[in-house]
Amino acid sequence: MQVEIHGAAGGVTGSMHLVRGGGSRVLLDCGIFQGHRDAQARNAAAFPFDAAGLSALVLSHAHLDHIGRVPVLCRAGYAGLIHAQEATASLLPIMLHDSAGIAESDAERANRRRRKGEEAVVPLFTHADVDTVLSRLRPLSYDERREVAPGVTVRLRDAGHILGAAIVEVWADGRKLVFSGDLGPTGTPILRDPVAVGDADLVLLESTYGDREHRDRDRTVGELGEILETAWRSGGVVLIPAFAVGRSQELLYRFAAQADAWQMDRWRIFLDSPMAAKVVDVYARHQDLFDAEARAVWSQRPSPFEMPNLRMTRTTEESMAINRLAGGAIIVAGSGMATGGRILHHFRHRLDRRETHVIFVGYQAEGTLGRRLVDGARWVRIHGSDIRVNAQVHTVGGLSAHAGQQALLAWYANFKARPPLALVHGEERAREALAGEVHERFGVTARLPLPGDVLDV
Repeated sequence: MQVEIHGAAGGVTGSMHLVRGGGSRVLLDCGIFQGHRDAQARNAAAFPFDAAGLSALVLSHAHLDHIGRVPVLCRAGYAGLIHAQEATASLLPIMLHDSAGIAESDAERANRRRRKGEEAVVPLFTHADVDTVLSRLRPLSYDERREVAPGVTVRLRDAGHILGAAIVEVWADGRKLVFSGDLGPTGTPILRDPVAVGDADLVLLESTYGDREHRDRDRTVGELGEILETAWRSGGVVLIPAFAVGRSQELLYRFAAQADAWQMDRWRIFLDSPMAAKVVDVYARHQDLFDAEARAVWSQRPSPFEMPNLRMTRTTEESMAINRLAGGAIIVAGSGMATGGRILHHFRHRLDRRETHVIFVGYQAEGTLGRRLVDGARWVRIHGSDIRVNAQVHTVGGLSAHAGQQALLAWYANFKARPPLALVHGEERAREALAGEVHERFGVTARLPLPGDVLDV
């Protein structure tokens, strides 16, 4: 068995790995690239393999950097089945149809401005392409072994990252590959902890936070409460860029859990993301995947998604109406790295106000607007306008959905024979730091593959 690395290597987006074994070719993930200026071109580029020759596609979870090019893959000739954990299968139509709508709208807008003689802009994929994907989708339960292609068997294990996120175990040619997908930290609200896997012939391990630790979660919750109190006293509005899957729901859970301590009933809370609102419904349908504490909370009423001062704004008009509020509002909106979505409109309207507080609660990749704000940019360009950043920008790292360095090391420590290790899904500094820790602690020299590298299992 061999695995070819084709994305999320030396970066944190574009996850895509091709497994060759048992006479079959199985693709793990097919995500979009985000952040860098060439991302759009990379997403539209031809695949570095024959899409029509693939035997199967297995998805680790529903974030776009892991699933966002699946419709493009099908349009390029892939006609096989798509295997994903049941909750991921429920999230897929929400994520992909939302992306198709954005792509089609952006293409239409660009074509209206197109000069004579310029080529028409074509969307990366369309709603019709998404329908093709969904017709080939085959849900898979955690811990269920399935032959996805002749000679290749997989099993999904709970990764604790977002609802439905999976560690992927792959067997072929008498060998075993373990792909971590994105691992969550232990003790994440709502979700169970990542499953410990004990054996492999090669491990592909994510390294997003390979060079750092998250703040203590309890201290982080306290810090978030202090920021909200400061924002309330300043009479401002709080803007929180958050991924529609995972982070948005955890924030609502936190607000409900701290309702009395933080006096949350004084705030007007907006989940300004039609996609996140739909994801809430998916959470309600998959409570069997919650940890024991979350199941107990959900058995009570109202649930964290039914707070009386929470409003889920689904229409553009409802979103625009929030701009009329002077203060006393918390707005949770996509996207998590501020690369698009409704958060940009709120930034454009409020970043220049000193009473505005912006809270980043997740990883901000290089090249994204979120990263520039975290790094202290004083001016940013949004929708063609230069905006002065007078808002107070906060980074609350302890709410990350990714495992920190020590948690990644602890997860690898579960492998009894210390199998060969390749670090993916991390920027170079993070990968190099984690590789150094792995060598010092386990005596294992981790590989840092680049796109195009082939690894023997």
